[in-house]
Amino acid sequence: MDPSARLLRLLSLLQTPRDWTGTELAVRLDVSTRTVRNDVERLRSLGYPVHASRGAIGGYRLEAGATLPPLLLDDDEAIAVAVGLGTAASGAVDGIEETSLRALAKLQQVMPARLRRKVDALRTFTVLVPRDEREPTIDSEVLTLIAAACRDHVILRFAYQDREHAASRRAVEPYRLVNWGRRWYLVAWDIDRRDWRTFRVDRLEPRLPLGQRFTPRPLPDEDVAAYVAGNVAASRWRIQARVIVQASADEISERIGRWVGAVEPIDDGTCLVELGADRVETLAVYLGMLGADFTVDAGSELAGAVAALMDRYRAAISPGRRRARAQPGPGGTGRARPVGG
Repeated sequence: MDPSARLLRLLSLLQTPRDWTGTELAVRLDVSTRTVRNDVERLRSLGYPVHASRGAIGGYRLEAGATLPPLLLDDDEAIAVAVGLGTAASGAVDGIEETSLRALAKLQQVMPARLRRKVDALRTFTVLVPRDEREPTIDSEVLTLIAAACRDHVILRFAYQDREHAASRRAVEPYRLVNWGRRWYLVAWDIDRRDWRTFRVDRLEPRLPLGQRFTPRPLPDEDVAAYVAGNVAASRWRIQARVIVQASADEISERIGRWVGAVEPIDDGTCLVELGADRVETLAVYLGMLGADFTVDAGSELAGAVAALMDRYRAAISPGRRRARAQPGPGGTGRARPVGG
């Protein structure tokens, strides 16, 4: 029997209105009396009062009032669950806020007092940044429906809107749900397009009933999270660019990671990098941080931002320009002020 299941069974026996000898419990649990003693100590360490009486008619029993199931988690695990439930109450999945709070309340009821104080302190002195109302939320029922379709290998049909708000109907073989920050993505094989696709879950509306079962195929990448990151890293930004970089794909991938942008090899010493940012000036800075020569389309907005940045950097190391910038302006000191306390 699994140790956790055995503890639950032991507690169930101890809750009956009688004393149990170690031998009786050992027979019921199919373990040795030494294991029974160890399990009793485990319950006590979790904060549950198991009384032991000596003598011919002595034995173990759970003291009156202790009828809740044991918390079969160590301190770090229990705190992690409590923090997770508290965070879920303000997360991106719609419909689980109240459920998470109820579950957290039940968890605290079965916590020993010493552990409850730790969790209370963590909750009291932790401030969560409110969710941006512009960020999409996901219906929890949609998530569970998609997860069940992935588990059961059932074709999923849904209406979908891409980032340009173009509507389409899709029939896919669903494989994995990937959570990235406050957004959820579905990795699936698009049956009509005969290719792998990544879909934003907040943009799809499932159609019932689900389709027939399918035979699973190998995933496009063993690291599904990195696969999604590579597909959506640039597309999630307002400004996007594809740039030829004079370095190997492996070298650039190590510097930026698939979470930042997609890298495709051209040859041994050249690759194509797809990056994104909210502002074209930010994108120009990112390119300068690659540590390799790169080429952008002449006359493009990005080329203009790179040229402006180049001029600014050149001016920064010009002696005359540096002296001019060192002079304090009206009410200023000419020095940068750090942000923060």
